[in-house]
Amino acid sequence: MKSIKTWYWVATIIFAVLMLMDGFGGITQQEAGKEVFRHLGYPMYLLEICGVAKILGAIAILQNFLKVIKEWAYAGFAINFIGAFASRALVGDEIALLIPPVVALMIMFIPYILWKKYENVKNS
Repeated sequence: MKSIKTWYWVATIIFAVLMLMDGFGGITQQEAGKEVFRHLGYPMYLLEICGVAKILGAIAILQNFLKVIKEWAYAGFAINFIGAFASRALVGDEIALLIPPVVALMIMFIPYILWKKYENVKNS
């Protein structure tokens, strides 16, 4: 159990830090994010909304009290990554630009799966 708990927290903290940094980039309207949003045809205010959502989601996955909120945070991240893939695909971007959202989705599933395993071990 200790091994699963350790890996769960390592993966969760790494993923949460990545989402906090990305969320901060959205809130502060970093040029890289603005370029992508312009390219995809999204309004700039959506960058800030997504930034706030990512920060709240990162906080939600770091807590262990409100499990439903944590589930919804993971669902929100999944929707974000799937939406990023779809947006890129629908504007006709090359394959190389379609890969990062898929990789991000796969990385997100690591702490999620470890969380579920840890919960099962803890509760048995």
